[in-house]
Amino acid sequence: MLKILVVFGTRPEAIKMAPLVRELETRREEIDCKVAVTAQHREMLDQVLSLFGITPAHDLDIMRQGQNLFDITCRALSGLQQVLQMEAPDLVLVHGDTTTTFVAALASFYRQIPVGHVEAGLRTRDKFSPFPEEINRHLTGVLADIHFAPTPTARQNLLDEGLPAGNIFVTGNTVIDALLATARADYRFNDPVLDSVGFDKRILLVTTHRRENLGAPMRGIYRALREIVDDYRDVEVIFPVHKNPAVRRVVEEELGGLDRVRLIEPLDYEPFVNLIGRSYLVLSDSGGLQEEAPSLGKPVLVLRNTTERPEAVCAGTALLAGTTREAVSFETRRLLDDKEFYSRMANAVNPYGDGRASKRIVQAIRYKYGLSAERPDVFCL
Repeated sequence: MLKILVVFGTRPEAIKMAPLVRELETRREEIDCKVAVTAQHREMLDQVLSLFGITPAHDLDIMRQGQNLFDITCRALSGLQQVLQMEAPDLVLVHGDTTTTFVAALASFYRQIPVGHVEAGLRTRDKFSPFPEEINRHLTGVLADIHFAPTPTARQNLLDEGLPAGNIFVTGNTVIDALLATARADYRFNDPVLDSVGFDKRILLVTTHRRENLGAPMRGIYRALREIVDDYRDVEVIFPVHKNPAVRRVVEEELGGLDRVRLIEPLDYEPFVNLIGRSYLVLSDSGGLQEEAPSLGKPVLVLRNTTERPEAVCAGTALLAGTTREAVSFETRRLLDDKEFYSRMANAVNPYGDGRASKRIVQAIRYKYGLSAERPDVFCL
């Protein structure tokens, strides 16, 4: 029996690991899968666990008001030491680029337990953009033993860093697995605000949360949105505002009380995915949205100066817009005014997955641990 411990701590990680946990659980005759959560994000994590029916075997519940990266790192490392000692897994699976991801990989290394890194190989080559995610994923890559790269580009990044080709599997991104299981054409919002939205208007779905965008960059983004709403009467902005007080303060100062700008609480994953499907355009500094929106035929303006997901830009489904008022306003207007340009972005092929990433990852694990002689197929466009 192969013992696997899946570790995550934030809502994005939970969304992307949930379909993998489900797939591992279909192999109960040969794989004992348990989940440990740090709860680096508490309530945002819990609603995803509930949606996908996942009950963690271990919940460290480390979140505290006003926590910083030092707090998260110390509490997660101490808590995971005890979990790893108790479970003694054969393999620890981590996801992406959070502090939980890096700390779980480090704790596993201290216990000499192999690590599998899901969504491995994403790079900007700028250690402070995004911060701290870029260094988290680099350090996790150094500590990991098996690398599940979502795309050929991510695989090449790992090869360029000298990692053995035999330890890298191109699987597609598990976020597409989760998305396709959740989006529905007949979905009905159980929310008075969203139920009152006129989806005959062109909806701009906006999210911002990056630490490097705090302050002047966010003000530039929000001022561009004010201009757009003033100039386009058929446009409405829906903005689930991140819980970070520093984000909320600037949002309220720049966008509070404006007509056709709805500032709402962060949405649970299911309504959020279905809101993407009803929107005209997505503007976001989120990494996950660069992957999710193209699957639903929605162009993405990436509100950042760099991206570790260049595949979407190359494929034409996303556009790197930056954060200045002038640039964000220009690119948004281009998509609102130029129907041919909008159509090209909306209909470009999504380079991130086909809904079978979790199956490929489980097959790769079975292959590496001698449970199957068959290598998984490689995800490619």
